[in-house]
Amino acid sequence: MKPIAVFRHLPIEGPGYFATFLDNNHIPWKLIKIDAGEKPPASISQFSGLVFMGGPMSVNDDLPWIEPSLTLIRQAVEQDIPVLGHCLGGQLMAKALGGTVFQNPVKEMGWGQVNVQNNQEAQAWFDDITEFETFHWHGETFSLPTNATCILSNKHCENQAFALGIHLGMQCHVEMTERMVKDWCDVSYEEIIQLDEPTVQSPSEIETDLSKKVERLNTVAQRLYTKWITALKH
Repeated sequence: MKPIAVFRHLPIEGPGYFATFLDNNHIPWKLIKIDAGEKPPASISQFSGLVFMGGPMSVNDDLPWIEPSLTLIRQAVEQDIPVLGHCLGGQLMAKALGGTVFQNPVKEMGWGQVNVQNNQEAQAWFDDITEFETFHWHGETFSLPTNATCILSNKHCENQAFALGIHLGMQCHVEMTERMVKDWCDVSYEEIIQLDEPTVQSPSEIETDLSKKVERLNTVAQRLYTKWITALKH
């Protein structure tokens, strides 16, 4: 099988549990370190799928790798090569496929419930799951791309995930590990303790019962990732 291309935009926002999932399933993958100056490949021909991780930047920023990333996403969708996006990655997918990215009414930082939508697309991805607690770390959000279906939402952010066939774009972070959660809290400590918003948790709140929260989230992520890899190109 050709490897999956995993695009990283910040060292501490790597593939996390997704990498563990791929390794456990003996699926090859290649990390493309955008944060270290690596450029997106000119073609998707050498990859079985594309995965875009998070990052603190906006897809509306004038950065040299954004337009090539959007082009790759469009190529992949045209050729039925599965694309998966986490937070910034979901925003890249939305923008590439006809949606827009804009400021969410509030910042979401920490753990929070999301609701699975009552439609066939959502049930195909989540089966019998109707709601779960996931990790949030965003100030912007996206509108749905052309022909996409919202499959996840909450009261603070209308579009938490969308599906377009086998392509999955998420605003929330299902890829988290304990180490990632702690690193993000450490790096952003000053910011989150100054934000007086009910949708932003303190570091101590975020890290309470962390092992159990991450374990439950990994279970949801495994279900999503298991469905997503069924369409990988061999």
